[in-house]
Amino acid sequence: MPDLLPALDARPHALSENDCWLLSYYRTSEIDGAKFFSRIADLVRTADLTAEVTQHFADEAQHAAIWTQCLTDLGERPLKIASSYQRQYFAEIGVPANLMEVMAITQVFERRVIGQYRRQLRYPGTHPRVREALDRIMADERWHLRYVRTALDAMRVRYGDERVTDTIARYTEADEAVYARTLAEYGDRVAFLESDVRALAG
Repeated sequence: MPDLLPALDARPHALSENDCWLLSYYRTSEIDGAKFFSRIADLVRTADLTAEVTQHFADEAQHAAIWTQCLTDLGERPLKIASSYQRQYFAEIGVPANLMEVMAITQVFERRVIGQYRRQLRYPGTHPRVREALDRIMADERWHLRYVRTALDAMRVRYGDERVTDTIARYTEADEAVYARTLAEYGDRVAFLESDVRALAG
């Protein structure tokens, strides 16, 4: 296949190496999210939730496209990322066993995503083109969190309130472990966010 982006290497770099890595990491996670929800859409039996899950995987694919275009606009090629956040989730706690567990892990994950994107929006050095991408994606992420929360509330009748609450707590604990490991392995990639946000708050 011919190189469709031959001019990229000649463009000035608007992003740091860490910025480029982080946006590529977001992109990889969105791609894995799209793949995951495309499979889940085939398993859902209720009409409303089928429509919502289908929209969810369409959103994830669109988000990957947004990050790809953002990187391209800024003169960068997406980096190959070995492992997405989702893959680390499943390695930590296993693949969800039923739809309730899918919704529970999604709620926990979406909270993490929104928190991370807000953190980057607060960082004063975030490039305006990256801010534009974050704003577009955040609107969808907030909707994801709302529909998932509604679905989980409805599932409490079938699965029981305690089981749903315990499942969310279990995935929250797994998320914290995965996030701690990610920081231990890649913390130098996002240290610029942490230090500048702290300085801004102070």
